[in-house]
Amino acid sequence: MTNKFTFIDLFAGIGGFRIALQNLGGQCLGYSEIAPDAIDTYCKNFNGTNETNFGDIRTITDLPAHDFLTAGVPCQSWSIAGKNLGFDDNRGQLWNDTLYLLNKCRPNAFIFENVKGLSDPRNKEALEYIMTKIKEAGYHAQKYVINASDYGVPQTRVRIYIVGFKNETFFNRFHLPSKIDSQTNLSDILEDCYNNNKQISVNHNKPQQSLSCNEQGFNDYFLFNDLRNGETTIHSWDIVKTTERQKQICLLLLKNRRKPCYGELDGNPLSIRHFQNLDKTITIGELDQLVAMGILKKIAYKYLIVKQDKSLTKNENLILSLAEDGIINVSSLKNKREIKINKILVNDELKKLAEKSIINCIEERYDFRNSKISTGLNGINRIFLPSSKIYPTLVASDTNDFVATTNINADNIIDFKEKFMKEIYFPKKFRRISKKEACRVQGFPDSFLLPETRPKWMKLIGNSVSIPVVQIIAKSVVNTGVFNDSYATYA
Repeated sequence: MTNKFTFIDLFAGIGGFRIALQNLGGQCLGYSEIAPDAIDTYCKNFNGTNETNFGDIRTITDLPAHDFLTAGVPCQSWSIAGKNLGFDDNRGQLWNDTLYLLNKCRPNAFIFENVKGLSDPRNKEALEYIMTKIKEAGYHAQKYVINASDYGVPQTRVRIYIVGFKNETFFNRFHLPSKIDSQTNLSDILEDCYNNNKQISVNHNKPQQSLSCNEQGFNDYFLFNDLRNGETTIHSWDIVKTTERQKQICLLLLKNRRKPCYGELDGNPLSIRHFQNLDKTITIGELDQLVAMGILKKIAYKYLIVKQDKSLTKNENLILSLAEDGIINVSSLKNKREIKINKILVNDELKKLAEKSIINCIEERYDFRNSKISTGLNGINRIFLPSSKIYPTLVASDTNDFVATTNINADNIIDFKEKFMKEIYFPKKFRRISKKEACRVQGFPDSFLLPETRPKWMKLIGNSVSIPVVQIIAKSVVNTGVFNDSYATYA
């Protein structure tokens, strides 16, 4: 296939857009990237090509004439993993630089990619601003929220794509391709998986939070978490040897800690009084034993102000001023607007006040020691079976997600969970995905060159685009005939 269009790759990263467009016959005229590791990787994988790196987009005033413009604008300003500052973040302002170049260079078509957060209600005004500026530049565009898993990619990766045309005729010809009913499993991209009992993973009307399930309707992954419950959730009391009585106490806390009557937070610790109201036979000794086992922790929850001190810090005085009748309630305090605005670490400040004998603890409560959902247990968040249809979103910071190196099958959910613990978890038949597998998840070739250290290559891959999705969208753009009116489609 000969080159039929030219393109420029803004916020190029390691070249995900470039691979997709070159696969369709496009010729890259240049790219814009400022991250040293990304530039080095980009050059190594494209044969040390001499095309221009235009550098920092904030300093670009013009670009060579080209047919197709692509841009994966930095996403942190809109991501739920970031601070959600939008255009108040310098990275959010990069949208204005992108739109300036679109208006100045006027390519025939473009694709812009960003995280789903840009399409969320909280960012409605920002997205409307972007779409308005595109329209004012004389372009016809539409936004699409796409999950990579809907297009044959073994990864749940939801992104917003804005596709636009200078000519309305080609805009009207563009149609987003139908979703692909793919039978790709995680095992298809794993290097050392022995999935002798491979089955097609299908969804049997499972809850929305279920990523994938097998033919029996069981989840294809196990979640390690004490704050959630489910058929394939592994708790601390499943890992540590515990009695049935201890399991019942833990489940009692799990079932009740999110009830509003116990506090204002999404999850609240319970006092011995609360436990005994639920089960009068529970003793402090039993709770303290679970603390000693590392399953629960004891938390100072209410404080009494016992004296004043003029030498306190601003944050300490603010906390004291928010007390009610001389009582400081931790859950109520953490929900105060003033605390959130000033980003005060409540527990740290309360500890300082207690050490200065300004406050005394008058109520202790019990909560799970592992109280952060994303952290999981013992460094594990989820373990995915080879039969799983998709892997969770690859992110720049890596995750505590793992893959099993063997599969399991069972006729009922109890046996399924027991087999997992016996055949996979305790024998440690699981691992993190490799560099080559991360490439496959994103659609990069096995031969793609990346840095040796995991943090570096994971950051580069996690920040990249899903090549198969970009290629499917770009092919639909090409098929409108926007780059050569003498033909209608490509094979």
